[in-house]
Amino acid sequence: MHSNYPWPEILIEILRLPAGEGLPLPQYATQGAAGMDVVSAEDLSLAPGARHAVSTGFALAIPEGYEVQVRPRSGLALKHGISAPNAPGTIDSDYRGELKIILINHGDAPFEVKRGERIAQLVPAPVQRAQLAEVETLDETVRGSGGFGSTGR
Repeated sequence: MHSNYPWPEILIEILRLPAGEGLPLPQYATQGAAGMDVVSAEDLSLAPGARHAVSTGFALAIPEGYEVQVRPRSGLALKHGISAPNAPGTIDSDYRGELKIILINHGDAPFEVKRGERIAQLVPAPVQRAQLAEVETLDETVRGSGGFGSTGR
């Protein structure tokens, strides 16, 4: 590949769309970064409580057996209450449309998204498929059917 990263990398093809002209492609900010920063390809005002699928100006061809997870940026979440309501979002390996980042404003003031501003992170991840086997009973565990908050007692 193109970096000096010491662990194996996968190749993800990226197609710049007209909306992405002049914008940086997703990239890692540091050697140890798990996610690639992705920028907005549009300007918009996100009102408190509002959601919007923000254009990125590109599409991906993710290899079979992988997904790309979309995660919020911690700085935007802390400073402005901006998050991704479905975090982590999943981009499947067979999707070829424009990547859009769903943002929500949990803050108390409108948030101005500027073209070229970092809005999320992309994290490639392997996918483990499963087969389901319907059974009459499940094995017993210490926790059993204890649900929300049951392990904190």
